[in-house]
Amino acid sequence: MTESNKGLTYKDAGVDIEAGNRLVKNIAPLVKDTFRSEVLADIGGFGALFSLRTENYRDPVLVSSTDGVGTKLKLAFLADKHDTIGIDLVAMVVNDIVVQGAEPLFFLDYLAASRLDVDRATEIIAGIARGCKESGCSLIGGESAEMPGFYQGNDYELAGFAVGIVDRSRLIDGSEIKVGDKIIGLASSGLHSNGYSLARRVLLEKSGYSLDEKLPELQLNLGEELLRPTRIYVRSILNLQRDFRIKGIAHITGGGLQENVIRVVPNRCQVLIDPHAWPRLPIFDIIARDGKVADKEMLTTFNCGIGMALIVSEEDVDDILERLHGLDEQAYLIGAIGKLEDGDDPVVFGTL
Repeated sequence: MTESNKGLTYKDAGVDIEAGNRLVKNIAPLVKDTFRSEVLADIGGFGALFSLRTENYRDPVLVSSTDGVGTKLKLAFLADKHDTIGIDLVAMVVNDIVVQGAEPLFFLDYLAASRLDVDRATEIIAGIARGCKESGCSLIGGESAEMPGFYQGNDYELAGFAVGIVDRSRLIDGSEIKVGDKIIGLASSGLHSNGYSLARRVLLEKSGYSLDEKLPELQLNLGEELLRPTRIYVRSILNLQRDFRIKGIAHITGGGLQENVIRVVPNRCQVLIDPHAWPRLPIFDIIARDGKVADKEMLTTFNCGIGMALIVSEEDVDDILERLHGLDEQAYLIGAIGKLEDGDDPVVFGTL
């Protein structure tokens, strides 16, 4: 039989099932290392099994979230660096869960590419496993999809989903926030996973920097700085919650401080933030300078150095700051809650 007369296989069409099997073998020990005691089965089944132990809760509430890492993936492609992007994925999801006072229980990922590169996929999922370990949740399943003709070249897509649990009495929903409460900011590690379309436009296109450029303001080269993984705040916030009443928490993602803090504040309350109350990381100054980006645009696009904002009673501020510093968090008193009068802006930036 000539080569042209041979029957086509799935591999000929661009899907390599054996590559998928090799990936599962590679990641099995990484995944198993994240398992909590509630996980009932190894990876490879049609569905993941997790025993929901509710005896420690009077009225358990499940909290779920799903997210991706946006165009930060483009930087990973350009730098051909894939070992931390999985941490970003987990961080974006579990940080959204813990702001409501919930402990993340388990995580599932979705990785899709034109062709499954086993070594690269192993790097990505190793990062996901690291993020899960750091946040105390189990990586119990996922999907690696090979989709030739749909994705181009070495591009891939990454998404994640997680479930957490909290007792209804400990749910953080912002309902107790009142005028006079204070806002504590927890430092970010960098851009986290938002604003990368503008960052790439300014730094790589307008300014023409290369990813291996060593700018004098930065400790790392530009590519390494832009790929710093998103900080995971789960353990610190759960630690605080055991001893303090946190009234509201905002994860500072897309929309920045301008859009996110107000989401957890009741009507008739105004958010007052002092943008000089914390040191702004150099990468944000570079973007603002080189792109001539206005302050309001920066505060609406980027976290500008604050990854989480906690709203607490004034009398708890000093104790909470002391606890956070003991947990190796850089934390600052950055604002307060005021009364919103008719015609006022809901968010005001200025010296307190």
